[in-house]
Amino acid sequence: TDEQQRNVTITEVIKKLNDVEVLGHDGDVIGDAYEFLISQFASEAGKKAGEFYTPHMVSDMMAQIVTLDQKERPFFSVFDPTMGSGSLMLNVRNYLTHPDNVKYHGQELNTTTYNLAKMNLILHGVDAEEMNLRNGDTLNKDWPTDEPYTFDAVVMNPPYSANWSADTTFLDDSRFNRYGKLAPKSKADFAFLLHGFYHLKETGTMAIVLPHGVLFRGAAEGVIRQKLLEDGSIYAVIGMPANLFFGTSIPTTVIVLKKNRQTRDVLFIDASREFVKGKNQNKLSEENIQKILETYAERKDVEKYAHLATFDEIKENDYNLNIPRYVDTFEEEEPIDMVHVGNDIKKIRQEQQVLEKELLEAISSLQTTPENEAWLQGALEVFKHEQ
Repeated sequence: TDEQQRNVTITEVIKKLNDVEVLGHDGDVIGDAYEFLISQFASEAGKKAGEFYTPHMVSDMMAQIVTLDQKERPFFSVFDPTMGSGSLMLNVRNYLTHPDNVKYHGQELNTTTYNLAKMNLILHGVDAEEMNLRNGDTLNKDWPTDEPYTFDAVVMNPPYSANWSADTTFLDDSRFNRYGKLAPKSKADFAFLLHGFYHLKETGTMAIVLPHGVLFRGAAEGVIRQKLLEDGSIYAVIGMPANLFFGTSIPTTVIVLKKNRQTRDVLFIDASREFVKGKNQNKLSEENIQKILETYAERKDVEKYAHLATFDEIKENDYNLNIPRYVDTFEEEEPIDMVHVGNDIKKIRQEQQVLEKELLEAISSLQTTPENEAWLQGALEVFKHEQ
């Protein structure tokens, strides 16, 4: 069967890898080769790939966001509760001054994908004592519960609008109990967000990819969103282009969260229209990413691209974070030059009169026969009437 053949192939690959002196090589070289294969498989796998792989340009952007104001930390910890292949948290070290002093904490429900992530970290030269990985359900049972359970950075690309139990016992769960409501059973987006945020250090930064619905849906999600905004926890909302991710063409948003902020303003960035069109997936260019990062760092208004909204603005909008409410991307049409239009109409009418005159002359010159007499008379009457 195909599955048996795949197992044979994997076995052969492992045997070949075993023959390679991995420790004698630059870990990043082999690790990057492995990650390249993961990305190529993701490209071919389509929808299923969304379960384990975040496109590199998005991962790159998120890694730079969560490390922006903490690059110099001598020791750094990163957590991805829905880690997939592990690439998202691995990318964080590329933007740190001390990339060798990073501890990786991750959880993954799918056993095969969990093993994929573990192999990814190993082949990138991450030692066993530097990784703390778990194969389990992120939402149904909190983890980690032992020290350390909060981290400098949390990065997440969870399954969008997934189902979860939403059992009322979770109202007593320390991850969710301060928000008054639970995420709906059919939309676990806020459950994932709150789980990750709970495990963020007081001085850390979190970045999570979610569908746009979390920005404006009401009921329980509206209550949770309002509480997050009242606490000043939402730092930025970045609208991404459609069709960036494997398995879904819907546009997504990257939400950035922080704790213990002195202000409650929110930076909105509409990057949805700036991308490189691809055959199957759209992509972000280096220029696109740099514009997002510079705007994020400067935290200022950019016409038709970004707006720093006050808490009062957000409150006036009933805590709805739909990006078009804050970033006006409407392109005004150029005013119509009525004089130019009038001249065009006059010219067209003159041309019409010339054509009608030529046509009338052509009809008048036709020889009348019993067969066409009635038609010719009718045509001539029409032209005489028009004139």
